[in-house]
Amino acid sequence: MKIAASAFAVVAAAMALACATPAMAQPSCERPERLRFSFVPQGSDEEQQAAMDPLLDALRSQLKIPVEMVVPSSYGSVIEGLIAGAIDVARLGPASYVTARKGDAKITPFASMEQQEPNFAPGGASAVYYSLLVTRQQGPYDSIASLRGKVLALADPDSTSGALIPRHIFARQNGLRLASYFSRVGYSGNHEQSALAVLNRNADAAFVASTNLSRMITEGRLKKRDLRVLWRSAPIPFDPFVYRGQLCADIRNKIRAVFLDNKSPEVRATLRNLHATRFVPARDADYRIIRDLP
Repeated sequence: MKIAASAFAVVAAAMALACATPAMAQPSCERPERLRFSFVPQGSDEEQQAAMDPLLDALRSQLKIPVEMVVPSSYGSVIEGLIAGAIDVARLGPASYVTARKGDAKITPFASMEQQEPNFAPGGASAVYYSLLVTRQQGPYDSIASLRGKVLALADPDSTSGALIPRHIFARQNGLRLASYFSRVGYSGNHEQSALAVLNRNADAAFVASTNLSRMITEGRLKKRDLRVLWRSAPIPFDPFVYRGQLCADIRNKIRAVFLDNKSPEVRATLRNLHATRFVPARDADYRIIRDLP
């Protein structure tokens, strides 16, 4: 089942329920009547829902409860939903995971993906990705210096490669502040919109995730020669799938087992949909590089 509901409404309902029953004893763990899954915006919400459908079917079969898709309005709405208990399992970006973990230390990463990366990663598949600063290949900008005073697109304030890495790593390496170096810095909402903003001349440059850009190239929505890469970050650990630690251990174990069964037909179908080769285990320590950013 898919739910196209405002994340704010879902979060509000969960928080209202918690406030309405302060005297009730808290259970040692939670057994929800239904499992709610969400994801940080990457591109088309419909495509992301469809990509996860086979794996969610496998979860329904193993857990014997309904599994619902909660469509997000932003990165922040997914973070808030996890912290409030309105979302049980989610795909986060590395930075949004670190933010969520600060709000609730029981939010736990359990899986990540090895992503097919034919355009920007050696060997064609990788469990890491890169933040790329791109401009139009046919445009006048051929260096970071040439972008001074121009318009920059970022993805979302909680995006790792589309905001956090640019604001900290890129800015420090180049001795600048984005807000003063560029004439305008705006948020597109996701990486694909950032790339399209550059191609459509709504922005002069954008920071985008290499995996999202590679997928757009593979799907024929743009050509690699359309864009010029002016800067590439160091490798970034790929997106974690997380669950709330308040879920009972047997439920968490079943969720993890479903994801990591790479021989399952449903998992294989989802991996194909996500242009990934396999799910791999993930742990909090994998994202220390993000947590340690200044």
